[in-house]
Amino acid sequence: MDFDIKNPELAPGGRHRIEWAEQEMAVLRGVKEQFGTDRPFAGIRVSACMHVTTETANLMVSLQSGGADVMLCASNPLSTQDDVAASLVSHFEIPVFAIKGEDTETYHKHVKAVLDHKPHIIMDDGADLVSTLHTSRRELLPNLIGGTEETTTGLVRLRAMAADGALEFPMMAVNDAMTKHLFDNRYGTGQSTMDGVIRATNFLIAGRTVVVVGYGWCSRGIAMRAKGLGANVIVTEIDALKALEAVMDGFRVMPMMEAASQGDIFLSATGDIHVLDTHHFERMKDGVLLANSGHFDIEINKPGLRSLSIDDPKRVRPFVDQYTLKDGRKLNLLGEGRLVNLAAAEGHPAAVMDMSFAGQAMAAKYLLENKDTLENKVHTVPAEIDQAIASIKLESMGIGIDTLTEEQYKYLNSWQEGT
Repeated sequence: MDFDIKNPELAPGGRHRIEWAEQEMAVLRGVKEQFGTDRPFAGIRVSACMHVTTETANLMVSLQSGGADVMLCASNPLSTQDDVAASLVSHFEIPVFAIKGEDTETYHKHVKAVLDHKPHIIMDDGADLVSTLHTSRRELLPNLIGGTEETTTGLVRLRAMAADGALEFPMMAVNDAMTKHLFDNRYGTGQSTMDGVIRATNFLIAGRTVVVVGYGWCSRGIAMRAKGLGANVIVTEIDALKALEAVMDGFRVMPMMEAASQGDIFLSATGDIHVLDTHHFERMKDGVLLANSGHFDIEINKPGLRSLSIDDPKRVRPFVDQYTLKDGRKLNLLGEGRLVNLAAAEGHPAAVMDMSFAGQAMAAKYLLENKDTLENKVHTVPAEIDQAIASIKLESMGIGIDTLTEEQYKYLNSWQEGT
């Protein structure tokens, strides 16, 4: 078995952490048990490009239980948990190509390695597999049944491809599933982002002014959690409706050029490029923290930050690079501008990834079952999958809900009764 990981001897600790996470993943456990009985992926090769975490490990093992021949690489150079990668290789015989801190060349080599698997189904987190397949590995396209996409950033890329008529196989928009973005993006990103900032810096959040860039589902979660920790939160937006919602939720809203001089901590999660740029850095206070929770490390203009500095950044803590500007101010970049929740912390809690990864597994099964009818476009995860995941999750939490009476059901499906 070919693989590329940091150290196989880390495997025992990784297995303990994988098992610890599984305790919080009741929905995925149920999916795994059903897959083990039905074996829906027998004979199917699955290549995944995802954050190599304990939660991802449980998804890979679930697919393997369903008969899949699975291979995994990292979707971000800093998001790999090396002990988890080692355990997947040593204990589950799943080939992994991922090393925390790998350089860009190694990252792309690992992406190519999982595509050498000649997959039938791909699982993507940022659309790097899709992009590589359509550019340099087109000979593999005839084998492709389709794939799933986990992120907002990836879906932006995929929908652009579909609009151009360039997408050559169907993709399932797992990120748009209600049991994904309403929970993973909001509660997962919110908690894990603040966790990453605190682990990287040991800063007190209470009393600080935190500027949250954007007010999509991820940024809403970040703003909520920062407020809960006692921060004074400012939101910047380009969308009038989202800005209005942020105001109604109790946050101050203003342009970034105004917020730049007020913030102590800047947190981005927009999916767009250079939302924190040189003209913003020039107005920032001494000692600010700059962090990103968007998928790629393009939201904070790192070359621009370097151009304002008098020398190379100084690594003052394991995940803090300090840039000294020509006027003496110091700006601190966390996690090299990459996903701070995975670079400096452990990513989302298992309990919320439980729903996201159950959705991944069930969407892949749906893709396989409907391979002859799905068009080459981005497809919504069926509502019945969302409802099933939510119902199982509630049951695992010991929570019951009401059901309609026959009279109520009849009323909601009729038009004759009224005032």
